[in-house]
Amino acid sequence: MQRGKKIAIASVAVVLVAGGAGGGAWWFLHTRGTPQETAQRFTQAWQRGDLTAMRAELAAADPAFDKIYEDMRKNLAVEGTAVRLDSVRETGDGAGQAAYTATLKLKNVGEWSYAGVLDLAVVDRNWRVKWSPTAVHPDLTAGAAFALKAKWPERAAITATGGDRIDGGDVGGSVQQLVGYLDKATEKDLKDLGSSYKVGDAIGRGGLQQTFQRRLAGTPATEIQLVAPDKKTVKPIHKIEGEQGEALETSLDLRIQRAAADAVRDLKQTASLVAIKPSSGDILAVVNNKGGFNRALDGNYPPGSTFKAITAVGLLAAGMTPGEQVTCPKDVNIGGLPIRNSHHAGYGSVTFSDSFAYSCNTTFAPLTQKRLGADKLLRAAELFGFNRPLSIGVPAAKGSFPKAEGDADLAAESFGQGRITASPLLMASVAAALADGAWRPPTLVPSVKQKSEPQELPEGVTSQMHQMMSAVVTKGTAKDAGLPSGTRGKTGTAEYGPQDALKTHAWFIGFRGDLAFAVIVEEGSGGGAVAAPVAARFLRGLG
Repeated sequence: MQRGKKIAIASVAVVLVAGGAGGGAWWFLHTRGTPQETAQRFTQAWQRGDLTAMRAELAAADPAFDKIYEDMRKNLAVEGTAVRLDSVRETGDGAGQAAYTATLKLKNVGEWSYAGVLDLAVVDRNWRVKWSPTAVHPDLTAGAAFALKAKWPERAAITATGGDRIDGGDVGGSVQQLVGYLDKATEKDLKDLGSSYKVGDAIGRGGLQQTFQRRLAGTPATEIQLVAPDKKTVKPIHKIEGEQGEALETSLDLRIQRAAADAVRDLKQTASLVAIKPSSGDILAVVNNKGGFNRALDGNYPPGSTFKAITAVGLLAAGMTPGEQVTCPKDVNIGGLPIRNSHHAGYGSVTFSDSFAYSCNTTFAPLTQKRLGADKLLRAAELFGFNRPLSIGVPAAKGSFPKAEGDADLAAESFGQGRITASPLLMASVAAALADGAWRPPTLVPSVKQKSEPQELPEGVTSQMHQMMSAVVTKGTAKDAGLPSGTRGKTGTAEYGPQDALKTHAWFIGFRGDLAFAVIVEEGSGGGAVAAPVAARFLRGLG
């Protein structure tokens, strides 16, 4: 009986061992994962551009793997890749295929979609991608590479308002500065433009031609090719239709542009003039009488007493009135800063409007200290576009108004000195805001949506400023400039340079009807004597 028990127990043990061995063999021989999962991981990694994750799915490493995908991305200027897995099927013992559709977004060309197949195989009990160049594209062979052949449409025109072309050689130098010119693309350009461009292709350089390169150039009719290793055999595999470029209409008014150019042409000093339509912010004219640097847009000048118009808005909004009595002594001292008026003039007791007309630094500095302070003056400046990027269609300098640090700094800023800088463009937009009652971001290309919104001036100040700016022309610092009836403005004489050798720029900003403008004459002796007469010639030239 004991012997029978031992046999029975041994039999159970043998059964258990055999069962364990069978389970282990099943686990060891079983293929892990599915062909669908492998294909999904591979195509998703391709879509992300993750070559490391793609390689992890391969049945065997291939030295050409990375290069083929990188060359495809580079040669076709691929900006984005979408890969849709269409179907996966097993084709035999341990083999399968996955059909996919790849859609590539090609820079400056458009989208290209094509169908392909991934071969799959079981390797080391795992489903893997059995990769070859045909996995990238069905027609791709070892050593071949993708290429683009592009035919560009005729470049679209740049026009002034009304449709006159301004991108030819028969326009003035100031217009050419705005428009830019056509140049031959270099290797460096291709890095930004994409491989639909070749070295030597016409591209915009500077100005509107460069800013709106893609819009003006359109898209080329493009042939996608496979180039064999001998570099001679070419196989076309797809064509993408091109599109004509879109014309660019600017806000320039050639009649106003010519009048502005005539007004500054004969000056010996360097001068700039910008004109704006107050009701829209459209830039109507941009003129420099000297070539090279576009001072009208990129210049950084102290605005001098033209800035008193902004300070005056702040003071009026704080409760002052044009008729309020103030004092205009010859000299004052604010925070240790000695302040005087032009020619050491003093006018005694005057109205606030007259102190503006006579451009009394000695009035504005104390009033700003007492009634505004640094925060309110900063808010007034920013209401007129200071410290705000200007997006006009070509590069333009941002006006800078640092918050005053102390009474002396505040006093200097009250009449446009200190650390304030502005371009003629920005000061023209200030004049436009004073004309219309709202600061509007200036633009050279009205079809482009502005990032900045118009800013309304404080209630009631617009009519008051019109009255005060009229007094500048009729009895103030611009009374002898010959400005036409109905012109309102503000003169400015801005000091710059070392304290022991100060020089001045002459400014005049103003408006007449729905036309606002700013004039600067570098190293001009005074706004009323030099810049305002330029504005008068400009306005008279318009008839």
